Amino acid sequence: MNRRQLLSGTGIGLVSALAARASEKVSSASDPLPNLNRLSLSDYQPSSMLHTLQSRVERARYPVIDIHTHITESSKSINGVGLAAERNFHATPDELLPVMDRRNIRSMVNLTGGFGSGLTKTIAKYDRAFSGRFYTFTEPCYSRFLEPGYPGIQAQAIEQAHRSGARGLKILKTLGLYLRESTTAGKLVKIDDPRFDPMWDACGQLDMPVAIHISDPIAFFTPTDRFNERYEELTNHPDWSFYRGDFPSNLELIEARNRMMARHKNTRFIVLHVGNFAENLDNVGENLDRFQNMTVDIAARIGELGRQPRASRAFFERYQDRILFGTDATPLADNYPQQLFGDELYEIYYRFLETDDEYFDYAPAKVPPQGRWRISGLNLPSPILRKVYNENAARELRLTIEQHGPHGKSEVRFSA
Repeated sequence: MNRRQLLSGTGIGLVSALAARASEKVSSASDPLPNLNRLSLSDYQPSSMLHTLQSRVERARYPVIDIHTHITESSKSINGVGLAAERNFHATPDELLPVMDRRNIRSMVNLTGGFGSGLTKTIAKYDRAFSGRFYTFTEPCYSRFLEPGYPGIQAQAIEQAHRSGARGLKILKTLGLYLRESTTAGKLVKIDDPRFDPMWDACGQLDMPVAIHISDPIAFFTPTDRFNERYEELTNHPDWSFYRGDFPSNLELIEARNRMMARHKNTRFIVLHVGNFAENLDNVGENLDRFQNMTVDIAARIGELGRQPRASRAFFERYQDRILFGTDATPLADNYPQQLFGDELYEIYYRFLETDDEYFDYAPAKVPPQGRWRISGLNLPSPILRKVYNENAARELRLTIEQHGPHGKSEVRFSA
């Protein structure tokens, strides 16, 4: 080793020794930084340092029809397929009405009313007991899917549901992602399967809208890895991932839905969750332009809309006659704060629609449940708010808006 190499090596060693001593001094001080290495992501709850306007909107500016709630559900479900006519009731009218009155919710639409005897009981318990406050949709009777002549059976079930008082048909993502050739096993049944054509036609003939949910956030169709923006949500609910197995892609689901809607132009479709593609408003807009029998709701997607507020406001301005207010609200949904029915949920939605507040939570939770971001408000003008809050839904449900009240105070009611 020559002199230069020796001095070089000695210098490097000296620098390393000095750096190590400095590091020891820093670590020995009362410095919390080393603890950060032991902080789990689930415990991370950063506090924003921004000073922004904090508005509280306790009541909607206009009476609300929440087109998308789940008050009841099937009492028996296997592999994502609801099979029982009997219903589980999540809340009584007496538990729901006080929140509705405080938050100016004139009507709630229970999409998962079921079929048969369960549907009849649900309508009696809510719709008929509190006229104008609740409306119920029916669902397909998948328990009869394997019976000979099922297409006709299902069409007849729609007709019976209409006679019982159902206001529309709800299609969960069961069709396309869970229903299989042997009901709960075998090959997946596609959304545009011709066996359901008589059902869509029956809805069109009876003027019953179809509220359809065919897909989930696009992140649910990608690997649950460090690049997935919904990593926490999917690790908390791994069964929500459709990345592996024989599941179709989000694009394939949308294309199958579009083929079906193209075949049934006389049937009205409320494509839920911002057309099942809130991350791509251009795509949703293209489909709204293509299908005049299509509307959308905003249920459980203000987290997506609010992080692209300029694009979302332009979307609301352009399609103001075809956007419906919905929340996906479910009583007792403690594990899903983005849809837990209650005062706080509706205040967040109203704040999003009515104010220009920036960077606020999209769900009543300490940790953002769908992704680690916050949203900004749209500050929609009153004419658009009226349409979104109630006029568009009233049109789809074929309701008449009545305004009356004593001493010049106008009370809005919706009647069939």
